[in-house]
Amino acid sequence: MVKLEELEVWFVTGSQHLYGAEALAQVDQHSQKIAASLDAEKSLPFKIVFKPVLTTPEEIRALCREANNRDSCIGLILWMHTFSPAKMWIAGLNSLTKPFLHLHTQFNRELPWGTIDMDFMNLNQAAHGDREFGFITARLKLARKVVVGFWQDAETISEIAAWARAAAGWNESQHLKVARFADNMRDVAVTEGNKVSAEAQLGYSVNGYGVGDLVARMDQVSDAEVERLIAEYREAYSIAKEHDLIDPLRVAAKIELGLRAFLEEGGYGAFTDNFQVLHGLGQLPGIAVQRLMADGYGFGGEGDWKTAALVRTMKVMAQGLPGGTSFMEDYTYDFSGTPKVLGSHMLEICPSIAADRPSVEIHPLGIGGKADPVRLVFTAPSGPAVVASMVDMGDKFRLIVNEVDVIQPDQPLPKLPVARAVWVPRPSLKVAAAAWIYAGGAHHTGFSQALGVEHLEDFAEIAGVELVVIDGETRLRELRRELR
Repeated sequence: MVKLEELEVWFVTGSQHLYGAEALAQVDQHSQKIAASLDAEKSLPFKIVFKPVLTTPEEIRALCREANNRDSCIGLILWMHTFSPAKMWIAGLNSLTKPFLHLHTQFNRELPWGTIDMDFMNLNQAAHGDREFGFITARLKLARKVVVGFWQDAETISEIAAWARAAAGWNESQHLKVARFADNMRDVAVTEGNKVSAEAQLGYSVNGYGVGDLVARMDQVSDAEVERLIAEYREAYSIAKEHDLIDPLRVAAKIELGLRAFLEEGGYGAFTDNFQVLHGLGQLPGIAVQRLMADGYGFGGEGDWKTAALVRTMKVMAQGLPGGTSFMEDYTYDFSGTPKVLGSHMLEICPSIAADRPSVEIHPLGIGGKADPVRLVFTAPSGPAVVASMVDMGDKFRLIVNEVDVIQPDQPLPKLPVARAVWVPRPSLKVAAAAWIYAGGAHHTGFSQALGVEHLEDFAEIAGVELVVIDGETRLRELRRELR
């Protein structure tokens, strides 16, 4: 998984020489103090790197180019402590390829009412200096997040942290490789899409392989490696005697070892498979996919490369936050009482969302034509979550996000042999499902109890993709008008 503590967000302050050397020295000191304070915040698991105050077009352009070329830099926080004439920023901003956040704050929380003079006024001009900068970013139609508030306030820090995590997700998307074993599930529309357009806009590449390529790597796995992994299964999970069957466990362990090696050696961070194309596999990958997702890999079923990339991006964004993130599917409904969704998939739900210790189980699958696959079975804990879908609308990519509330099943599920989550969509199943369908949302999603709408909203702004949010305030008439 990506080490967030090795990534950098640069803190950049704008000013000008008009105010003299003494004022600029104070601007520099104030900026260093803010950057150091943000760097010490536990909710910001990134390095916040102070950069010297910028006062000329040449300095601004040079810093933007430096940021572009620094792999560790995932974005910039920009603040105009004084008044920084915004024409100075045009060339630099036009060349900048990293995302930026516009922080509208000032160094002092309160005005010194009894002593305030023009020296103070000239130094603390963010109230209109940031408006000047805001005009040029709007005029240039640049994607950015604007955060307004005192730099030590919890709300301000929280908004910065959400954007920084989105920037980390975007940074990952620029380097991500998705391995696609076999093609798309036959005749399915929403899991298809333009991979060239995706790479051009979102950065990640999708590369196809035959299942035989995976089988060839599995054939290199030793019996000793298989036995060690089975021992790990027994240590990490609950296995009832009737499910502790050595032959199915060996097949599952060999799939996991071969798949993990294939992805590591190829530098892949996400992958897909297809239950219609399993040549050479003894069973459909179940526990292998689940454990790889738990280690941070993205996954999409039936060839769904867009969801695989989205899940990986969400996992990077969520790293270190409480709650898990998984591939998911709205599988079936309960229309009694408060209508709700039973979310699941054939096998591949990530144990990062498990409320309790998962159990290893072996059951018939009914599709795929292979032996009974090994899988982890569990239920997700109660609490707020989001489900998200990235779809290719032909002329654009659209990210659809629904806020949901995970609840516990109304009754035990003794015969359901898959991991699951039960939730009530906001504002209701009736409205949310209609809104999702009007927006063209997929049946596969990225599900997260770690991320919120703000993280995905910031990611959509950085990526330049259309965002549709379905939440407690959604009204169908308004949403349909927005979509039109």
